[in-house]
Amino acid sequence: MASTLGTSSIALLPSRYFSSSSSKPSVHTLSLTSGQNYGRKFYGGIGIHGIKGRSQFSVASVATEVNSVEQNPSTVAKESQRPVYPFAAIVGQDEMKLCLLLNVIDPKIGGVMIMGDRGTGKSTTVRSLVDLLPQIKVVAGDPYNSDPEDPEFMGVEVRERVLQGEQLSVVLTKINMVDLPLGATEDRVCGTIDIEKALTDGVKAFEPGLLAKANRGILYVDEVNLLDDHLVDVLLDSAASGWNTVEREGISISHPARFILIGSGNPEEGELRPQLLDRFGMHAQVGTVRDAELRVKIVEERGRFDKNPKEFRESYKAEQEKLQDQITSARSALSSVQIDQDLKVKISKVCAELNVDGLRGDIVTNRAAKALAALKGRDKVSAEDIATVIPNCLRHRLRKDPLESIDSGLLVTEKFYEVFS
Repeated sequence: MASTLGTSSIALLPSRYFSSSSSKPSVHTLSLTSGQNYGRKFYGGIGIHGIKGRSQFSVASVATEVNSVEQNPSTVAKESQRPVYPFAAIVGQDEMKLCLLLNVIDPKIGGVMIMGDRGTGKSTTVRSLVDLLPQIKVVAGDPYNSDPEDPEFMGVEVRERVLQGEQLSVVLTKINMVDLPLGATEDRVCGTIDIEKALTDGVKAFEPGLLAKANRGILYVDEVNLLDDHLVDVLLDSAASGWNTVEREGISISHPARFILIGSGNPEEGELRPQLLDRFGMHAQVGTVRDAELRVKIVEERGRFDKNPKEFRESYKAEQEKLQDQITSARSALSSVQIDQDLKVKISKVCAELNVDGLRGDIVTNRAAKALAALKGRDKVSAEDIATVIPNCLRHRLRKDPLESIDSGLLVTEKFYEVFS
């Protein structure tokens, strides 16, 4: 799996901002001019333009960012990218990697929850996914990454422009990955009133938050089991409806917020609320590698990356490109993948006999099996595909039994073979 599976570039400030002509270490400051950009701040790998007088976390349109990159392919932009460990170079952890890839192929699976021991590469793997993300069409200048063809993914303003018959300017950009830090405020996540416009123009305007930036992209929460309850409530509301509604300071606004929710955490540090756990389409268990030779290989590969990141990434370039091509072709072929009625009935029978609440387990299992078949280059789902994905789709939906010592994933597997045999 590791040989066929593929990274990400997280941008940093160009090194010239931290250079010094003298032998003494010093940090150069940036001069600010009213109304002009003063460079770029980078948070969680997302480049955000700042303007004097505006919060440094202000949302910049993805479409605008892409245009500037396409028009100015300077060497400075390339040098400013911080090398990230390649997805194809990650040893083992096939279950986690497969769950992530299936969600990229079919975002409607609903995300993945990754739980496991500390130091097992959970965050590294998720962040390395960025380079594999395909491009999507967005409306130029729109902070919500509106889809020019699908009204469900359009912001209110874009939809009004379409109804008026206006021709939309469309650009291609990579799918966003937005990090949600544990210390984020509700205003920053949902969006709030634009203080700059309120003070300068005397008008109420909306400042979009992280949920707006994550629309049609990926929202990643590290240590999700430590997230504050009020932020969990916000995520639950948006994940359930696909829209974020803000009611505050005299502002009433709704915008699309459909995203792939990816969370990671250590079960020793606390349990996740069952309402939020159910919102994750798939659940991956990550364990510490016990094989001594594999551990040595991981240490050596990490040492090579730390010593010369550029050379290390180049050595995996072919595998990365191969995996990108696999993902692109799988996304194109997904709509043509079929699953037999008999297999659908058996999937639902497994869910019913395991007493899975609701129908979300049935839906996610069907979607994940189709995505896996597309990844393998087939147009028909097999029982083997279902056997591969069904433990990840159902294990976190089973009712907890404090006296049960068997792993829930094993229970699902046993029931699968009982029904499908």
